[in-house]
Amino acid sequence: MSLCTFDSSLTPRLPASYTTLFEGKARNNLSFEDIAKELNRDEVAIAAIFYGQAQASMDDIENLSRVLGIDKSTLIQQLSGFPDRGRAMDMPPKEPLIYRLYEIIQNYGYAYKAILNEKFGDGIMSAISFSTKVEKETDKDGNNWAVITLRGKWYVQ
Repeated sequence: MSLCTFDSSLTPRLPASYTTLFEGKARNNLSFEDIAKELNRDEVAIAAIFYGQAQASMDDIENLSRVLGIDKSTLIQQLSGFPDRGRAMDMPPKEPLIYRLYEIIQNYGYAYKAILNEKFGDGIMSAISFSTKVEKETDKDGNNWAVITLRGKWYVQ
């Protein structure tokens, strides 16, 4: 299995916890799925903490310290603040996979909006009261398919 590891080109745009967490992840040879199971959290939520895009709870900090072998006081110092979301990349994104996700919204954004408005009325889908997951499906021909689920609370305008 290949593991996502530290990308030094992102360091200037991400919090100090990025380096600390990825070093612990690599040292212990853990996937995001492995860490998520240990923390009883979703793997996307854990990855978002690593990239500074989500806030870690005190339970998260304590468990990350235990699982990754990182001093708890270091993680408290680095993870106790508020996330600074959205600064990790230029827009439009240059990384090909992230660009494809961006392209999906460019191509289908208004279609999603129209369908959501028809089903729920005028409003917005929360990105805070929100969950997401990534799954892998393999069809009968052996082709792998990525399945990304977005689940957000609907707020009526």
